[in-house]
Amino acid sequence: MKVYLVGGAVRDRLLGLADDNTEKDWVVVGTSPEEMLDLGYRQVGKEFPVFLHPGTQEEYALARLERKVGAGYKGFEFDTSREVTLEQDLSRRDLTINAMAEKNGELVDPFNGQQDLDSGLLRHVSTAFSEDPVRILRVARFAARFKKFGFKVAHSTHKLMKGMVASGEVDALTPERVFKELEKSLSYKTPSAFFKVLAACGAYERVFAPLSVQAHQNHDNTFEFLDALNTDQPPLKFCVWLVNEPIVSIDQLCKRLKCPKNYEQLAKLSAQFYSFVQSFDSQTVDSIVDFFAKTDALRRKDRFVELLTVYQLLAINVDAIEELTKQLSSIDIAALDKTNIAQAIVSEKKVIIQLFLNSAK
Repeated sequence: MKVYLVGGAVRDRLLGLADDNTEKDWVVVGTSPEEMLDLGYRQVGKEFPVFLHPGTQEEYALARLERKVGAGYKGFEFDTSREVTLEQDLSRRDLTINAMAEKNGELVDPFNGQQDLDSGLLRHVSTAFSEDPVRILRVARFAARFKKFGFKVAHSTHKLMKGMVASGEVDALTPERVFKELEKSLSYKTPSAFFKVLAACGAYERVFAPLSVQAHQNHDNTFEFLDALNTDQPPLKFCVWLVNEPIVSIDQLCKRLKCPKNYEQLAKLSAQFYSFVQSFDSQTVDSIVDFFAKTDALRRKDRFVELLTVYQLLAINVDAIEELTKQLSSIDIAALDKTNIAQAIVSEKKVIIQLFLNSAK
């Protein structure tokens, strides 16, 4: 029984990114599930044996081989017998930079991952890459994460990815996995590379089917406007990405990807009122009342703050909206006519808005 540190932890150490919080994955060669259980490890996962260390709770996976038997990333059969070697296990991984292992400080690198790290190349290990559509998303995500190091997709890997799109393999991606990779990419400082890699191989319009690639290529710096945003919040970047899309397209995309409600609601509101807030000072009293009502600004205060933050990220001055929100929030409802309280509140809001617009001129 031999234990090796593998994958991302090895890669990140070589890149100088590893720290005490770096997630560690281990591969165990020459053992069986029964022996792991006898040693106190706890088995998790149904598709293949992965075990949690009784102390650290880190993941230890049995070395495995896999064989494609169906569509998508779940269409595999696994061999985790004790005869499977470390090199065989590494050979099934997606990229050479993720196919390295370490034991007692010694690097095991059968596919020249360190050389590709030094060259800034995202290169597939073998043609088995094309059997798993998730790998398209992972390559795009790594391009975003490592953009600051100048990483590029190898031409041969790009060609494989285009073939996976053309063959329809990309259509087997599950909504949950697409959103997971999207959200991770949006958490990076340079998410533009994620979208650009997907667009280059033809996957963008398939994965994000309701959207238009051209809608973003009209920008002078395709997708790169996302890299300049002064936020680390994926939901806000999500809104900026979609702000020029029709509401119906955003709705369809969110349903397709099974996005969380907070993503969906904020993105649709951001797009719906994007033009409105750009000319807020010239809007009518009624349209401003409608804006505050439809955004539920006075009740959903946290979401409204996020909405205004999205507009600030888009270089829109929202000072007037923030000030008017304060004034509307200070209405003394107890002092209003109770005969028709709803109408009385609306009337009071209109008075405040009109006075505000007059003072702004």
